[in-house]
Amino acid sequence: MTVLAVNAGSSTLKFALYPSDSDPDGAALLSGSVDGLATQGSLLLRWAANGSASQTELPCHGEDPFACALRALQSLLQEAAAGQDLRAIAHRVVHGGGVYQQPVRVDAKVLQALEGFSPLAPLHQPHNVAGIRAFAVAFPALLQVACFDTAFHASLPEVEYAFALPHTLADQGVRRYGFHGLSYQYVIQCLARSTPRATGRVVMAHLGSGASLCGTVGGHSRVTSMGFSALDGLMMGTRCGSLDAGVLLHLLGQGWDHARLQDLLYRKSGLLGVSDMSADMRQLRASEAPRARFAIQMFTYRVIREAGAIAACLGGLDALVFTGGIGEHEAVLRAEVCQQLAFLGIQLDLERNAKAPADAVASLHAGGSSVEVWMVPTDEGRVAAQAAVAVLAMGS
Repeated sequence: MTVLAVNAGSSTLKFALYPSDSDPDGAALLSGSVDGLATQGSLLLRWAANGSASQTELPCHGEDPFACALRALQSLLQEAAAGQDLRAIAHRVVHGGGVYQQPVRVDAKVLQALEGFSPLAPLHQPHNVAGIRAFAVAFPALLQVACFDTAFHASLPEVEYAFALPHTLADQGVRRYGFHGLSYQYVIQCLARSTPRATGRVVMAHLGSGASLCGTVGGHSRVTSMGFSALDGLMMGTRCGSLDAGVLLHLLGQGWDHARLQDLLYRKSGLLGVSDMSADMRQLRASEAPRARFAIQMFTYRVIREAGAIAACLGGLDALVFTGGIGEHEAVLRAEVCQQLAFLGIQLDLERNAKAPADAVASLHAGGSSVEVWMVPTDEGRVAAQAAVAVLAMGS
């Protein structure tokens, strides 16, 4: 039996096919992505199976890009996964609100509820929901399972998730939710197979175009940097991170409306806004432009600032873990973060850090370090697939 895990975004559809009884460290049977969904031109399909990688261009000829991508994926599954007993599709969904704290079978009622959370995650939720609808049409015989980024943070204590606002707003669901939960769940599972420190006080840094930190004790979320929406906390690719609400009041006073503010906060801030160049850390790192340098400096500083605060809330630190596109590839950033957090007992092995492969779990700490440092490549799709298998088992 196999499960297809998908992550439908605004410009990219990511997918991976997993056997239900797979080795948690084993490779997916098939994985890849379709890029270019936000354009009306050709799409690029990339995939890997049986140790080999391929790519092809998909001309859509005016067809809806997502429909074109789905048709190509169906053909790929028939060819590359022939004979596999595909039973379910696991969807990454960013926001489950306070309603969904476990993976759930998708029906019309669930879809309606998920659409209601779109204002809380406008960059992701509408595309997640549209993806579920499209896959349900393309694969009508398969179980559709929604797996939530917010669910991992259901264990947050009230003192962490509550805002200092009137309780009537809290009653309406205005609270901290936390995100990147599928990534954190995968990382803590991997860490548990590598070190007993996983049950201690752990800070995980998911650093990519979206970025956040999470502090866990006993493998359960206790502190996280993201809040009511995916805007809070760290500086990100195009999102601002933590911002004095007075700035928004100031801009409202200047006549900014909701749409303009949303565009600023979600799409024109972060690395892109500060550098006035790019949201891609690789491009910024290769640039000598002062704004690019400062954007990297600010991003790194925000990680250090938030990690120190979370370690304080946990009462100390046993392990620090880097993941996400930036966390997995940015050895310089990892070194700078660890250097500034050395007062917590972190000693980084600079050579191991510099040579760590981006596609394998790696310990980065020196022998005398009282805090372990790890790099764990994340795999949100595998966690979603595991959840879908569990849902299938409950229905059998």
